[in-house]
Amino acid sequence: MATELQRQDSMPCHNRQVNSTSTPSPERLRADDQILDHAEENNAAMAKLTLLPGHAHSSVLSDRDSQACCGTNLHSENHSDSSNYEAPVGDSLLGDCELSRQIGAQLKLLPMNDQIRELQTIIRDKTASRGDFMFSADRLIRLVVEEGLNQLPYKECMVTTPTGHKYEGVKFEKGNCGVSIMRSGEAMEQGLRDCCRSIRIGKILIQSDEETQRAKVYYAKFPPDIYRRKVLLMYPILSTGNTVIEAVKVLIEHGVQPSVIILLSLFSTPHGAKSIIQEFPEITILTTEVHPVAPTHFGQKYFGTD
Repeated sequence: MATELQRQDSMPCHNRQVNSTSTPSPERLRADDQILDHAEENNAAMAKLTLLPGHAHSSVLSDRDSQACCGTNLHSENHSDSSNYEAPVGDSLLGDCELSRQIGAQLKLLPMNDQIRELQTIIRDKTASRGDFMFSADRLIRLVVEEGLNQLPYKECMVTTPTGHKYEGVKFEKGNCGVSIMRSGEAMEQGLRDCCRSIRIGKILIQSDEETQRAKVYYAKFPPDIYRRKVLLMYPILSTGNTVIEAVKVLIEHGVQPSVIILLSLFSTPHGAKSIIQEFPEITILTTEVHPVAPTHFGQKYFGTD
């Protein structure tokens, strides 16, 4: 469940140590009251950031980070359907926090910890062996899939333990399926099957047209009743967001509502996430990191075609 975090203001006046031992005058007391009232108004007006519990993605930036964000214009890494992708001006590390404020609950980030950070580092490291890369990618995929399943609806149930006691628990509601965007999305299929053995998985093949450079749908195969299911859409790297936007349009054509689509991704750029949400405000995006440089070599290295 998402929680709401607020930045902490400076220490309120009544918590500061006062060195003076003299009795304050009535005028000073009235001035202090005005200061406290003003601080309370600022707290009430402060924007809230909706994140998964424990999230620590640039919610509070240092002065050095803020300076680094100003005017940063980075290029994506290596190969993908958007290998020439360039982060628009303004997309920077600061964009992570600002983007989350704008989008709110639709953009969900896994809680950052050293384990996830190490997996991200290995995936981005050009010197990492393919074995280490795949091992780290599969681990990170599993974490994203587990959290994606946590976004699906549950219902309460009662079971009996081997000792005869009643236990109140929960179980998945039926009617879920996965859809992978080929080819890189197929890397996430096994992680989903490891968690849901009998889940149905559809496929979409989208490639960039050589002349227009626009995403074009070449193949789509879904469960026949997908319009009645909640969809876990799998695509590990979001650069421009164009491929996902086309995939969602295909799902809509088959009767799927954007509100029941959960996009599972490993890495996203601010521009990619923003583009998808602007096109489909009801879709949910789950990722581990929002960063202006996406590891777009992911599919080639995972499948050994780099």
